Amino acid sequence: MMHLNLFILACGHHRAAWRHPHSAVEQLADIRYYEALARIAERGKFDAVFFADGQSAYDVSDCPFWVLEPLTALAAMARATERIGLVSTISSTFYTPFHAARLLASLDHISQGRVGWNVVTSMFDAEARNHGYPAMPDHDWRYRRAEEFVRATLGLWRTWDADAVRMNRSGDFADASKVHPLLHQGEHFLVDGPLNTLPMPQRTPVLFQAGASEQGRDFAARHAEAIYAVAYDLPAAQAYRQDIHQRVRATGRTAPVPVMPGLVTYVASTEAEARAQQRELDELLPTDTSLQQLQMFIQQDCSQWALDEPVPDLPPLQAFLGPQGRYATILRIIEVERPTLRQLLGRLAAGGGHCTMVGTPASIADEMERWLREGGADGFNLMPPSLPGSIEDFVEQVVPELQKRGLFRRDYTGRTLRDHLGV
Repeated sequence: MMHLNLFILACGHHRAAWRHPHSAVEQLADIRYYEALARIAERGKFDAVFFADGQSAYDVSDCPFWVLEPLTALAAMARATERIGLVSTISSTFYTPFHAARLLASLDHISQGRVGWNVVTSMFDAEARNHGYPAMPDHDWRYRRAEEFVRATLGLWRTWDADAVRMNRSGDFADASKVHPLLHQGEHFLVDGPLNTLPMPQRTPVLFQAGASEQGRDFAARHAEAIYAVAYDLPAAQAYRQDIHQRVRATGRTAPVPVMPGLVTYVASTEAEARAQQRELDELLPTDTSLQQLQMFIQQDCSQWALDEPVPDLPPLQAFLGPQGRYATILRIIEVERPTLRQLLGRLAAGGGHCTMVGTPASIADEMERWLREGGADGFNLMPPSLPGSIEDFVEQVVPELQKRGLFRRDYTGRTLRDHLGV
């Protein structure tokens, strides 16, 4: 059975989506917009909705990625839904274990066991300078901190035994022998514990990870219970999933770790109509903004490159010091498609190089089934190019096709996110 996740991002993952006359740009600070998106995904029986997060502002002339703080928004969305999982990014670079553990534990209680945590290391100097660092610490430092962060956060959740609470009105609220100090002291954190919440419905939130570098993959193999992946095509997806599963087995873990590549879809009753949807958004894309996005991904100035000439040679992946997953995807697009700069900007406009499927409900279901059966994915992290339109199209047209083929649930069989994912 396939897993499906809705990745919510502003008006959609296409950089020009907010410019469309039918976009929801006026609602970006209105929680009712996000509640409605969660209900659409829940109607489609999705495993979860997911918010990424950032710690700095971007060019204010363009639509911001993040307007509401994710955990605050998810608390409201938990009250507007009943079954769907709720996943948020929390940065191990800027949060502390106690703060993160308490926030996520509270949300797991509010949602009655539907929370997941996407563990990330932050990446950009602009974020670092909002948290007391003159520049972003190096990659190795960030992953050492992340490793310790996860250990301490998991430790805090385990400071209360599952049966510690008594609520005996004539005696003790909890059995003190079953509530333990943590007494963590490491390179980055000093955390005494115990956590000042009660044992959670899920015991611990589901841990997600999206690392693509060597350190990121090893980190995911040690800790992740589900993985968001970047895969431009099926061979890339197969290679990544196989590598992750080998690393997971090497750690001695035996539980399944579903891998969900990002997926951008344009769906309509005919392929021509679907491609017209794609062109409509592409034509709204301002070149300057697209170049800025590309510069962020490749960490070099491309403002003087010729738009209608082939993309100049880029440094190999081994020499790149920035976020490697997206950069590897860009190298793959250039290698396979040999695009001009203008063509590359269009390719990256929606989903930044994640797999894109354009077509009818049946043709998209065909390709998703192929990825599932040929070992490229255990499911998909849906990245709708425009919201709410693209996710409504997917839920109304593609989900029934997947259900008809026996590839996706017709209803929820459990109540927690762990139930949905089988982890």
